Formats: sequence, C-alpha cells, structure tokens
Amino acid sequence: MKIEHVKNGGVDIAVVSGDEIIIADTRSALDLVMTVRYETGADRIAIDKKVICGDFFILSTGIAGEILQKFINYHVKAAVYGDYSRYTSKPLKDFLYESNRGNDIFFVSTREEAVERLTQARS
Repeated sequence: MKIEHVKNGGVDIAVVSGDEIIIADTRSALDLVMTVRYETGADRIAIDKKVICGDFFILSTGIAGEILQKFINYHVKAAVYGDYSRYTSKPLKDFLYESNRGNDIFFVSTREEAVERLTQARS
C-alpha cells in the first residue's frame, strides 16, 4: 500500500494506491482510515479503485453501504478513482451518480479529479 500526502488548496488529502486489495470489508476500511489519519493527519482520502474488492461494486452484497457509512460516521470524505465503464448495473450507476451529487463520497475517473473533488468538498 502506498499513501501519498497531498496538500491542495490548503486541504490535506491522502492518496491511497497499491497492487493489492486493501479494502475488503468494514474492518479493513476502518484500518485504512486510522492508518491514514495517523500517518498524514488527513480526513480526506483519494482511493485507487484497484485496492477495493470487487464485491464492493455488487450492491446486493451490502459491502459498499457498510463501508461508506463507516466513512461518514468517522467524518471521512472519500473519492474513489478508476474506470467504471465495465459496470452495466443500473442500480450501481444510480448509486455512483447519487454519491457524486453529495458532499462526502465521490466516484471519479482520475486521481486528479479525486483530489479536486475532495479539495472542493465542504467541511
């Protein structure tokens, strides 16, 4: 796992990437949040989609809802960046769309867009 500390527009953001699955359940998501806070002090996290288990994007598993609720409970804003074009599920597309309309969780294409959305998000 690689955690890069970025300061953009005066906002601290941790960018998380890697070649292995880091987020597989709520416990691993909370571990990531605590690690990021300890190492960077940031409460805004840009997460490479590749480090999230595939079941996260199957809404019927409930994993996405559980993890995102933990992020909200711990006052973490997150942006997941990557390619979403292979997903054809209408409920998932609606979920991503609605998340992007909010102020806490975003699903975007690029790392740069993730950092920008987190920078602009209201506290």
